[in-house]
Amino acid sequence: MYSTHPTLATRFSGRASRTLRSDEPLTEDQMRAAAPSIFAAGKHVSRSERYTYIPTIDVLRGLRKEGFEPFMVAQGSSRVEGKTEFTKHMIRMRHAGQVQTKPEANEIILINSHDGASSYQMLAGMFRFVCCNGLVVGDVVDDIRIPHKGNIQDEVIEGAFRVLDEFEKVATHAEAMKALQLEPPEEIAFATAALALRFGERVVEETGGHRPAPVTAQQLIQARRPEDAGHSLWTTFQRVQENVIRGGQPGRSAQGRRLHTRPVGSIDRGVSLNRALWMLAEEMHKIKAC
Repeated sequence: MYSTHPTLATRFSGRASRTLRSDEPLTEDQMRAAAPSIFAAGKHVSRSERYTYIPTIDVLRGLRKEGFEPFMVAQGSSRVEGKTEFTKHMIRMRHAGQVQTKPEANEIILINSHDGASSYQMLAGMFRFVCCNGLVVGDVVDDIRIPHKGNIQDEVIEGAFRVLDEFEKVATHAEAMKALQLEPPEEIAFATAALALRFGERVVEETGGHRPAPVTAQQLIQARRPEDAGHSLWTTFQRVQENVIRGGQPGRSAQGRRLHTRPVGSIDRGVSLNRALWMLAEEMHKIKAC
C-alpha cells in the first residue's frame, strides 16, 4: 500500500527541491541528509541585524517536545553560489495526540528559510496514505506567518497548536467532498480547470495561437490504483491532484514530440498549486450544493 521505509527523491535542476518522506518520524540524520538548510549555522550574509536568526531545527526540537513529529522534509535549491545552505525548506508534521483511524492524516506544514525568502509559515495539510498524496488545505484554515523578529520559537509552537485546533473544520470539508457524487462531464470540467492551473494559457508567437496542454483532462481523472476509483468529488480531486503534482503521464509537446509530464518540484509552486486545487474542489462543491 505504501512503503515502510523512507523514500528519498533528489532533484537539483532549476528550483526543484530535494524531498524525503517516511511513514515513521524522521531522525535528525535523515533530515540533515535531505534538507541541510534546516540545520543552517547562521543567517545568510544578505540579512540585516534586525533579522532574528533561530535555526529551524531548534524550533522543530521545541515542537517535538510538544508532541509534533516530522514525517516529510523538502529543501529548495539556488542558482546563487553559497546560498543553498540557507534556502527555503518545508517540514510536514503530525501530532501524537491525534488518533489516525482514517485513510488520511492531518499534517501541519512548516515553511522557513534563512536567506530572507520566507518568514516562518504554518499551513494546514492532509496526507492520504494510499497514494502518499500530501495535500494543502485551501482557505479552510488561515495561514500563520511569523516574521524573523522577537521570540520566534514560542510563537511558532503557539501557531502549530492554533492550526491543530482547526482540523475538525478540515475534516468536515473533506467529508462533504466524499459525500458528493459527480457526473462524468463534471469530472472533466474539474480536470479542465486543473489543467489551466497547472499549465496556464501559454501563447506561442510562431503560430499566434495558444499552445495546448501536454495532456488532456481525461488523462487527469484516470486512477492509478483501484482505491481511487469512484465518482465522488473527493476521489476525483485525489486523482487529479496526484496526476498534476506527480506528473509522469504520457503526452505531446506543442511541436508534437512525445513526452512525459514533469512532477512539480518547487516548494512554492507545489504549495500554491495544491492549495488552488483544494479551493477548486471547494468551489465545485458549492456549485453542486446549490
